[in-house]
Amino acid sequence: MKVDGNCLCGHVRYEAVIDPSMVAICHCTDCQVHSGTAYGIVVGVVEQQFNLLHGTLKVYEKTADSGTIRALAFCPECGNRIHATTPGDKSKFFGLRVGTIRQRDQLKPTVQAWCGSALDWVHDLGAIPKSGQ
Repeated sequence: MKVDGNCLCGHVRYEAVIDPSMVAICHCTDCQVHSGTAYGIVVGVVEQQFNLLHGTLKVYEKTADSGTIRALAFCPECGNRIHATTPGDKSKFFGLRVGTIRQRDQLKPTVQAWCGSALDWVHDLGAIPKSGQ
């Protein structure tokens, strides 16, 4: 599936080919911290088909809980994270942040990862009262 997206401020714009069957909710503590919430949602990019159309990305390398080095790519202007890769290993998961994709309403999660780090309340969101539109 071909998608396009951008960061919060619009400095970074991209297009990519993704596998919509690879939408994952990640409960790892790194995703909790840099998403500023309980989990991150990513989708796999097919054969590294990510094309930066505008702007630049700032990369921060972090050793994940798994011991793998992850290169986290952000907009240098607004700080919005766009994707994460494993440096030097194109066969590893390339995770594009679903929230930055314009077609995000079409991308339903199919799997949850790092559930041992999940916050207890995330599995019962239906019990929390809803408000707004």
